[in-house]
Amino acid sequence: MGIRTYDEKEAGNVALGQVGCFCEEGTTVITGKKVVAIQFLEDTAFTTLTPNTSSFVGTAGGNGDSVAGNTFPTGLTIFGQWTAITLASGSIIAYEGAF
Repeated sequence: MGIRTYDEKEAGNVALGQVGCFCEEGTTVITGKKVVAIQFLEDTAFTTLTPNTSSFVGTAGGNGDSVAGNTFPTGLTIFGQWTAITLASGSIIAYEGAF
C-alpha cells in the first residue's frame, strides 16, 4: 500500500480531527494516537496530557503549560497535538487527526 496523498480540502479535514474520535471516561493511559482536539463532557482533570511539541498545553516546558492542578470545564474544546492522555477525573471526546 502506498502513502496516501490528500488534496487541500482533505488535508484540512484530517488536521481538524476527521480521522475519527473516541470517548474516554476512565483512568487508562491512552497512547499511540494523534489527538488534535479534546471536548470536555464533564469537568475534567488530567494525570497525563503529553503534547507532540512544547507549543501545546500539556507538560511544562517551552511554550506548553503543565495541566497539573487544572480542571477543564464541561463544554470546552481545546485544540493542539497530543500523543498521550490519562484522565484523573471526568470524561472527554478526543478527536484524532494527523501531525
